[in-house]
Amino acid sequence: MDTYIDPTTAAYKATSDGLARDPAGGLANAIYLRLMTPLGSYWAAPLLGSRLHELQRAKAVSNVGLLAKQYAQHALAELVTDGRAQSIEVDIAVKVMDDASKSLAMQITVVDATGQRRTFTHVVRVA
Repeated sequence: MDTYIDPTTAAYKATSDGLARDPAGGLANAIYLRLMTPLGSYWAAPLLGSRLHELQRAKAVSNVGLLAKQYAQHALAELVTDGRAQSIEVDIAVKVMDDASKSLAMQITVVDATGQRRTFTHVVRVA
């Protein structure tokens, strides 16, 4: 099982016994890496990643949520293709942060290969 990358800190999560393991059997890390890696930037897998980083300068208007949903679905589609997930749904909500900036909160619902339903949250900051 993979070492768990905490999506809120972007660091490995430590426990008293050492490093935590991904509770979703590697699926949480796979989702995090596909959403956070700019599309085409990883030399070993040029199709790995998303275009979500392009939205960091976008205004929080209605079509930005639609773009974020499309970018996330495209980035995560390979998990269904390679059999790690049966289905993936992405829901978007605009959220106002403490510093008055806005972000898009993505709720990603995945039915994994064993049929278990798992929910992940990913936040993208927008201008």
